[in-house]
Amino acid sequence: MKLKFLGTGTSQGIPVIGCECKVCTSTNPKDQRLRTSALITTDHLHKILIDCGPDFRTQMLNQKEKNIDAILITHEHNDHVIGLDDVRPILFRGKSSMPIYCNQRVGNEIKLRFPYAFSENKYPGAPSFDIFEMQETLHLFDVEIETIHLLHHQLPILGFKFNKTAYITDASLIPEEEKLKLKNLDFLILNCIRKENPHPAHFILDDILKLNAELKPKTLYITHLSHHFGKHEENHQLPDNVKLAFDGLEIEL
Repeated sequence: MKLKFLGTGTSQGIPVIGCECKVCTSTNPKDQRLRTSALITTDHLHKILIDCGPDFRTQMLNQKEKNIDAILITHEHNDHVIGLDDVRPILFRGKSSMPIYCNQRVGNEIKLRFPYAFSENKYPGAPSFDIFEMQETLHLFDVEIETIHLLHHQLPILGFKFNKTAYITDASLIPEEEKLKLKNLDFLILNCIRKENPHPAHFILDDILKLNAELKPKTLYITHLSHHFGKHEENHQLPDNVKLAFDGLEIEL
């Protein structure tokens, strides 16, 4: 299995419109971050997308990816779902519908934002989505996916665990009972919006370092970074096993 980071930025992306800070004006491609998303390629080459934000089309083209077999959604904020309409070219190549796995609340929100994808009498060119409620354990293609329950401020959201890898974005709290699923992983992927100043809805660097010490992953990748975190090349002070993800990074699971 492989995981590719399609996007590693916050809801504004990097560069931020109109910003002239050192990160937003950096020429280093690793400082240019599209909205957060990841793509799993299973052993049998099925493609599972985690979140589908407004940059989905650009991400697929940039990474020369052509297909998606299913989509997992962490939560309903626009930077994680609003790109769903752009799966249409994939459907046009022979898929009748795109399966989407999420909690019931998120499924209801997707139906509200894309009602034409669920109409009985679709207009030509409309996509078709099948919503499935995410279970505690999902057997999808040739992979077993375990659900992780988190809080994004006061909003319950989902993370996903497969093999010895866990993918968590937009979290501000991991309940103690859920931490048991996350100990001693090969790869732990966590959101971190900035280094300082507590944020009500996202982890900051101090939170990440505490979780790293507590959960002891072999490697911890940080995603969902804002321009306030600083330039990629300036982050040499992190523990050896803590690394910044960047768009296009692919890891073997």
